[in-house]
Amino acid sequence: MSNEALEKSTMSKASRRLLPYLLLVFCLCYIDRTNLGFAGLTMNKELGLTASVFGFGAGLFFIGYFLFEVPSNLCLARFGARRWIARIMVSWGLVATLMCLIQGENSFLAMRFLLGATEAGFFPGVIYYIGNWFPTRHRGVALSRFNLAQPIALVVGSIVSGFLIGSMDGVLGYSGWRWLFVAEGIPTVILGIVTLYYLTDTPADAKWLTEEERQWLINEMNQEAEAIKGANKDYSIIQALLHPSILILGLAYFLAICEGVYGLNMWIPQMINAWSGLPAWQIGLVGALPFVCAAIALPIIGKSSDNHHERKWHLTGCLIAGAAGLLLSAYFSNNFVLTMFFLCIAAIGMFSAIPLFWTVPAMILTGPAAAGGIAVINSIGNLGGFFGPTAVGYVRTATGTFMGGLLLLGASVLLGAVIVYGMCKKYEHKVDLFDEGQK
Repeated sequence: MSNEALEKSTMSKASRRLLPYLLLVFCLCYIDRTNLGFAGLTMNKELGLTASVFGFGAGLFFIGYFLFEVPSNLCLARFGARRWIARIMVSWGLVATLMCLIQGENSFLAMRFLLGATEAGFFPGVIYYIGNWFPTRHRGVALSRFNLAQPIALVVGSIVSGFLIGSMDGVLGYSGWRWLFVAEGIPTVILGIVTLYYLTDTPADAKWLTEEERQWLINEMNQEAEAIKGANKDYSIIQALLHPSILILGLAYFLAICEGVYGLNMWIPQMINAWSGLPAWQIGLVGALPFVCAAIALPIIGKSSDNHHERKWHLTGCLIAGAAGLLLSAYFSNNFVLTMFFLCIAAIGMFSAIPLFWTVPAMILTGPAAAGGIAVINSIGNLGGFFGPTAVGYVRTATGTFMGGLLLLGASVLLGAVIVYGMCKKYEHKVDLFDEGQK
């Protein structure tokens, strides 16, 4: 078999085996993380939660996430992805289900913190895991397919959550938002158990590849690691955790991705409710529209980046589009149709940027150091998931509108785009992994 045919068959098998399943479990992760936005339509009134308390609680998830992210990802590198991802899924699934027992402000805040603590390590762990299976020239498409889970989850979650809130309200004497947490949390526990038996830790363990395919992939990943080490210092885990470029990438992820994405995700159902006054099930349909657009655009942009062997302009352009969409949606906030149009542009830009962003750390770190570095970036960045929803909540309480919050999110994404551009420019010429894999 020629090298080109061998590469094609190996990558095709790895994609079919791993990516659909990882996409599915990330869908569940994102639904459990963001379904609070729909629960808040009725939960806030029932429990007496103010907009500022709700925004703080929505963001508190990321404080727990931040504190446990790095230790969790180091454990993944130590115990293996299969076991550790399964453990994470069962833990967060149980907490997500038990959100149905919330009785007031204190239990609401406590459960959101626990949800973040138990989910910590999942996303960066999978990013690290994909990086062990897909060479750089295939990684943009692989990460785009995996991150397609986010808009898909928000589409499905919007429709299903809107339906559950309305149709299950009062069943057996419980509110619809309580049934929402039960119905969307239990599948995660079940899939967590399946994960233990389905995932394969490393290419060397992949019995579903032929010996020739397995050896080709092992050699490719080893050669890529050597190329990165040749262009950069071989960092220890501790050095990776404190690497200035890793910390700057964490700040960029904070500003450009997490603050904008989660600030929008957590509040869009209530934004639409305030702008239109639609019933819950219709809010679910309308609220899904930006994420449908993102789901269509995300794999197209990821494939374009791989085909053109280019990251910097694809990534920066997406973030600028996301910032422009948020800023223009605030400017036209009195026009519901135009506002939704620009929120669609914002969603396309921000969600398409996520998989491209995660190709950048691979230019700097490899091995266990990469696991730690990715966790640091994600933990710092996800603090934006705390500040974004919290800031929108406080601005909403102070002004009575969402305009100021959208302006704040747009400015944050724009600043992050500038930082990302600088980091891509710094490292893009140090090691050309696209060409390295084709020699």
